[in-house]
Amino acid sequence: MTFLSILCALLIEQMKPLRADNPIYAEIKRLALRMEIWFNAGDSTHGRMGWFLMMAILMVPTALIYWVLKHYNWFLAAFAWNVLIVYLTLGFRHYSHYFTSIQLALNAGDDAAARALLAEWTRQDTVGMEAAEIARLAVEKSLITTHRNVFGVFFWFLMPLGPACAVMYRVSEHLARAWNEPEHMRNEAFGQFAARAFYWIDWIPVRLTAVAFAVVGNFEDAIYAWRNFAHRWADEAIGIILSAGGGAMGVRLGSPVENAAKVLPADAATVDSGDDEPDMLPGEEPSVRALQSTVGLVWRALLLWMMLLLLLSGAVWLGATP
Repeated sequence: MTFLSILCALLIEQMKPLRADNPIYAEIKRLALRMEIWFNAGDSTHGRMGWFLMMAILMVPTALIYWVLKHYNWFLAAFAWNVLIVYLTLGFRHYSHYFTSIQLALNAGDDAAARALLAEWTRQDTVGMEAAEIARLAVEKSLITTHRNVFGVFFWFLMPLGPACAVMYRVSEHLARAWNEPEHMRNEAFGQFAARAFYWIDWIPVRLTAVAFAVVGNFEDAIYAWRNFAHRWADEAIGIILSAGGGAMGVRLGSPVENAAKVLPADAATVDSGDDEPDMLPGEEPSVRALQSTVGLVWRALLLWMMLLLLLSGAVWLGATP
């Protein structure tokens, strides 16, 4: 049922993508904001309390409905519930229109339109950016977004509580951003637990995504870049995704030296680069062609995940058959 749930949710999303500003997401964002207002007294303990209460409000009903449907063997209803939750937590098509529009604009030589689209998507200042820099940032944003909106959800949906775990992953990712990235929240103790919690929740999924990129791309360069450069990013997870993804495509992504100046999550591992380590990421400078390479890499990684999930589901089904 897990494989069919994900497959159906992916097909539905291809036909009817859920907008990133849909009412359900808007309510969750408002709830996160209310939690901040209610609990934020400048202490990390309050952030922990707000985080667990937020999770309880969203996860308990999701898990309870799932358990009741399974307990009474309402197979179709449980299947429909799984599909609905996966559809709501996946975000494969939430931002793909930005990536596609940027690709079309760059192919047409309209750098100004590409800069405007990138600025709207990433909320960065893109004034004066060259086409290569636009392409690099679009590829980086696409790889990170795909991991957090697709592959991370896949991993947690496979866990025993299925739908509730998928909700936990997406909500924890949102809280890590909402309670740390806004200007008024930076360096505040309140958001430290949310960042640390998501770091550990995402620890295994981010490495599985990197392995998938390596398997479906240039394996040797992906592993080499991952081993030698991922730790140079301030955000270890982003370093793993970009170094492995860029190595798999033969494209140089990210700026580890610049990122090293950013603040690390409390539990993120750091390693000072030594003189014996390589100074430059492998691969070529990003170009417009890198956008098409990214599309191929993501789809191949998605097919790999689905094939493995199909094999796992088949093994479970055969093991349960008398």
